[in-house]
Amino acid sequence: MQDQQAGIDWRDGDVPVSTRFDDPYFSLENGLAETRHVFLAGNDLPARFRDGFHIAELGFGTGLNLLAALHAWRAGGVAGRLIFTSFEAFPMAAPDMRRAQSRFPDLAPLAAELAPHWRGGGQRITLPDLDFTLVEGDARKTLNHWPDKADAWFLDGFSPAKNPELWQPDLMESVARHTAKRGTAATYTAAGFVRRGLEAAGFSVSRVPGYGRKRHMTRAVLDRQ
Repeated sequence: MQDQQAGIDWRDGDVPVSTRFDDPYFSLENGLAETRHVFLAGNDLPARFRDGFHIAELGFGTGLNLLAALHAWRAGGVAGRLIFTSFEAFPMAAPDMRRAQSRFPDLAPLAAELAPHWRGGGQRITLPDLDFTLVEGDARKTLNHWPDKADAWFLDGFSPAKNPELWQPDLMESVARHTAKRGTAATYTAAGFVRRGLEAAGFSVSRVPGYGRKRHMTRAVLDRQ
């Protein structure tokens, strides 16, 4: 349905901005550098990678985080398969994903490899080193029915001020229930209510330096099981 699709305005050539949330899909400064700082380093990756390591994500967007994680996995020569599950309410159309990904030349070979797989909705991609699932729908509903647990979470919804639904305490509680022992979570936001929601869910939360103009971001480790 049309109202379930991502609405996009393009700025500076190939920077997608959500018309629904009036927020860019990635940093206007350097989206790949931000992903590596916030979501990879924020979850102590690639150091923790091992066969079957499971990343879960709230907010798939352009697929940049997936590409960056798989790029790091391959660069590290990790044996086995990375598992990556992303929850997205408003999937981006496949041509728009490819256009957005073209902004990152470091990832161009990987983006080209995955390009034929994109359908612009819920789907699964299985490669020798990747098991990827995109779960389409409102994460407040779909996550409750998810049977797995993640070793690391990328919490990458739009700004909490513009997309508060994806940062509510009930959803953070659901994230905690679907996190493996000593699992981690990271996000670009340091909003107080997000940190408090993670703490209430059982995470030990730290406010650490953010990327670029964002002074702080959030890292979390699950203490409760």
